[in-house]
Amino acid sequence: MRNRNIRKYLMAIISASLLTACSPDDSTEVNTADSTPAPTPEVVATPVETAATPESNPLRDAYFGETHLHTAYSLDAYIAGARLTPSDAYRFARGATVTVDGKPYTRKRPLDFVAVTDHAEYIGEMYSTIVEGAPGHDQELLEELRNLQTLEEKREWFLTYVIKINRGKTPQHPPFYAGIETTKSAWQVMIDSAEEHNDPGNFTAFVAYEWSAAPGGGNLHRNIIYRDAHAPDIPMSYIDINREDDLWAWMRDKETAGMKALAIPHNSNASKLMMFPKVDAKGNAIDLEYAQTRQHFEPLIEMMQIKGNSEVHRKFWAADEFADFENADSIQNYSGRTFNKGDFVREGLKMGVAFEKKLGVNPFKYGFIGGTDNHNGVPSVVAEDSFVGGHGPEDNSVEARRTGGVGGWIDGKDLSTGSLAGIWAQTNTRASLWDAMKRRETFATSGPRIKVRFFGGADLPANPKTPQALAEQGYELGVPMGGDLGSIGANPTFTVHAMKDPDGANLDRIQIIKGWVDKTGETHEVIIEAAWSDDRQLTENGKLPAVGNTVDLKTALYTNSIGVAELTGNWTDESFDPEQNAFYYARVLEIPTPRWSTYDAVRHDLPLLEDVQSTIQERAWTSPIWYTP
Repeated sequence: MRNRNIRKYLMAIISASLLTACSPDDSTEVNTADSTPAPTPEVVATPVETAATPESNPLRDAYFGETHLHTAYSLDAYIAGARLTPSDAYRFARGATVTVDGKPYTRKRPLDFVAVTDHAEYIGEMYSTIVEGAPGHDQELLEELRNLQTLEEKREWFLTYVIKINRGKTPQHPPFYAGIETTKSAWQVMIDSAEEHNDPGNFTAFVAYEWSAAPGGGNLHRNIIYRDAHAPDIPMSYIDINREDDLWAWMRDKETAGMKALAIPHNSNASKLMMFPKVDAKGNAIDLEYAQTRQHFEPLIEMMQIKGNSEVHRKFWAADEFADFENADSIQNYSGRTFNKGDFVREGLKMGVAFEKKLGVNPFKYGFIGGTDNHNGVPSVVAEDSFVGGHGPEDNSVEARRTGGVGGWIDGKDLSTGSLAGIWAQTNTRASLWDAMKRRETFATSGPRIKVRFFGGADLPANPKTPQALAEQGYELGVPMGGDLGSIGANPTFTVHAMKDPDGANLDRIQIIKGWVDKTGETHEVIIEAAWSDDRQLTENGKLPAVGNTVDLKTALYTNSIGVAELTGNWTDESFDPEQNAFYYARVLEIPTPRWSTYDAVRHDLPLLEDVQSTIQERAWTSPIWYTP
């Protein structure tokens, strides 16, 4: 009976897409995790290598990809069943079919770039585990690891040999570590894989890894991404360096030797007030050197991933009607992680401009980027209609996602699909993309391939005639997302343009969020409606009526009969005070569409979950533009 229902459901999707209705958000990938296989799309052929110097676009193109992914070389991924290698992950990103949990996965659309960020902690141990003949491969504990069967066995093993020795103040290698040469060998595998698949002009494979510090269970993880293949002999792990300031010192030492890297923090929502601290790791007041160092090495922050959205939380932003989005409340059920307002990105930005007013430098001057933290080895599987979790048996079944969870982190029902990284760059090459990340000309989406541009300046025309004119005028007369307005003699104008994902939902609106610090040091924020669809009118209190909702919860279908495919807006800050430090960023919202949990329920004839949203409004966030007196 269930198979017949699934077939009927799939036929409904196909029929709807041929008529006026939109199919579920199938814009990114397809998998065959359910008992009845979905139609497999055409495999995208690996592109032919381009010339050594790809053609450059001075107005820049938007590239989409992944900056946060784990393969079998991450111990927590391996123990959950991941067997894909970094090379497999890059192949999948380009269109090849791979196997996860015994089922084939194929992308509908290739990605433009990927950074495989396996945990530096234990990559040597994983080299011993995976590679026959490697030092330590025949150890009894590794033989045990390779043959663990039940989820309970895997959780107990991970607790014993990872959690208990890695969450304290003095983390250490487990007893099956065979020495530093295994770490070097594993790191070389990661570098070689990136080198093999890097194809300038067609596909960028970054050399990268994750530093996974979690002092006291508070998340301080950073993804380290290199500009090229000139990288250290070994990646520095939490076992070697316990806090972020020492990590930056190590990065500075390597930078003097020509190794250019940047760090991207993630999951500030689980950081226990350590991601945007008022003091440094040693408890000293944040000073100028700290602010300069942090800003230099950390230009970006991950806005959202599979463990929730870190922009804002409804508990602390009641006035923001769109703050109730993938809040991941159950993170607070583990490791004493209680949410605080200071754990979220918007508050961190406000704290940053307050520090800048005091110190002259902003330590939390973060642009926005996206990632998934997928632990199955498949980058950017972010579509709501085909989400099957990201942690092997922890969340790869409907029952696990509805009633279980990812051990030590989050309940299954609170999982997000993750987010997508967007970069505006001249070419699809390591150098061009990395330089764009460094200057913060980046954006994040909650999954769809929404394209968004954002410019600010005192001399910007308020109504550019075309998107191209908006970009030309933005670069010539203002600054793009991630930039600094500098000293200006007039109220700044901001122009913004967004295009829907060609395969996704229409757009509802574009908002501009401003945050600032006043003369007394107090911080403030305001949300401005900059552009919207369907001829709606602002109310007297400045609110915009809801766009509507076309989702049929019985079929998990929606239509693009509301909203628009493209929006252009502008706003001049008439309350601008040239003596106040401020930031501005844009947020683009789609019309409501079904959440992954709704697709699960419809496919399997189950009731909708009552304690999670049935529909969501996918979105994109631009990096901020800052003003400093």
